Amino acid sequence: MMKNNIRLKIIGRRERMPDFALEAMDRSVEITAANTGMTLCLAINYGSRAEITDAVKHIAHEVEQKRITPDDIDEALISDRLDTAGCPDPDLLIRTSGELRLSNYLLWQLSYSEIWITQTLWPDFNRELLLEAIDDFSKRQRRFGDVRTLEDTPS
Repeated sequence: MMKNNIRLKIIGRRERMPDFALEAMDRSVEITAANTGMTLCLAINYGSRAEITDAVKHIAHEVEQKRITPDDIDEALISDRLDTAGCPDPDLLIRTSGELRLSNYLLWQLSYSEIWITQTLWPDFNRELLLEAIDDFSKRQRRFGDVRTLEDTPS
């Protein structure tokens, strides 16, 4: 990761993680913190409902401490309190093994993501399938929640 200038970010709950794993994870995050290339976001013991619950508790505590008011709460503030704060939302979710569910994964962050599904199991996922997913993604018309199509948009 140092050789490739990659920064490591780890998201998820730390409870019930063994100390040796936490120490290794923290050391890796610290060592790569100044890297400016890509960011590898590793989800360990991660659940989106828990992440959102923790963010809401954090915001409630800030309101209670009068650091913010309820009127300050907007999508940007919520995003900033999530584990993925500082990371861009995914543009593409690749779902392996034919599953048609999100599995409690990045529920907030995936709201405008495109989804590509393959029957291939994760251990068998390869470069060719990745390129196929990217090619398919490149042909999509992204609307980011807008219900209008290109034809509906005035020129």
